[in-house]
Amino acid sequence: MSKYQKLWQYVQNCTDTTLLLTFSQIEEIAGFPIDHSFLTYKKELLQFSWQVEKISQKQKTVLFTRL
Repeated sequence: MSKYQKLWQYVQNCTDTTLLLTFSQIEEIAGFPIDHSFLTYKKELLQFSWQVEKISQKQKTVLFTRL
């Protein structure tokens, strides 16, 4: 099981075609602080028919889009 499984399930349960989450929201959902490894783990989201569209370091947000 992925360490980001809770986050992937949360994203998968979204009924919209896009989802914008702040880093703080992601950390709350995942249950731990996100770090650089998120860039590696984000590929797992493809299994749920979603992808990470954009990561904004300036705004501290991640935009997810449904495939």
